Amino acid sequence: MRRRFSYALTAGVVCSTAIQDLTVVRVARTALFALFGYVLGRRADELAELSETDVLTRLLNARGFNARLKGEVKRSRRYREPLSLLFLDLDGLKHINDRHGHRAGSEALRDVAGIIRRELRESDTGARWGGDEFTILAPKTDRDAATSFAERLRTSIARQASEWPITASIGIATLDGNGMAGLQVAQTLMRDADAAMYEAKRRGKNTVAAASYPKSSSTVTSTASTRTASDAARSPCS
Repeated sequence: MRRRFSYALTAGVVCSTAIQDLTVVRVARTALFALFGYVLGRRADELAELSETDVLTRLLNARGFNARLKGEVKRSRRYREPLSLLFLDLDGLKHINDRHGHRAGSEALRDVAGIIRRELRESDTGARWGGDEFTILAPKTDRDAATSFAERLRTSIARQASEWPITASIGIATLDGNGMAGLQVAQTLMRDADAAMYEAKRRGKNTVAAASYPKSSSTVTSTASTRTASDAARSPCS
């Protein structure tokens, strides 16, 4: 009887130990899988961010900007708030590349990106659209405020302490908040800002032109701003 009891006690201890060991293994496996999932998720987030970031300037690229633009157009319509888009084209970057080399051109692009980054509010979005072109999305900003902002930005670029002086021609398009939401409106806003930028180029470069939006015809109506940086009504995020 004592022997059977001893055998039963020993078997119970062994079984209990085995169960404990199995539980530890399961907990360790669960923790390992959780850690593995966390690392994979974090890596996926990093890759997604890199896919929307311009390597040279560390601003958003065209892909990242387009995603923000469509979202802000929908927000503008929903809350009936103005939305302005600025399209910047640098004057003279080709001359810098031809005379000083592409390394100098890259430095000039980084300088301009730094100025843009300093002037942005937390709600604004800045991007390098490609080549010597930059775009800025300014929510809750009407045409007058966008013009003041663009003039301050233009003046800051022209006055930058750089070895390679450069200026910018800036076009503005503004959505008043009552337009239709969707991709088509986003594309139209980009097209109008681009057309206004070319109007600024036509007027002699280093200036600002604003296009009306929504517009009643296919012709862009542009007005050149005469404001200076000191007239800017918007405060940049520090």
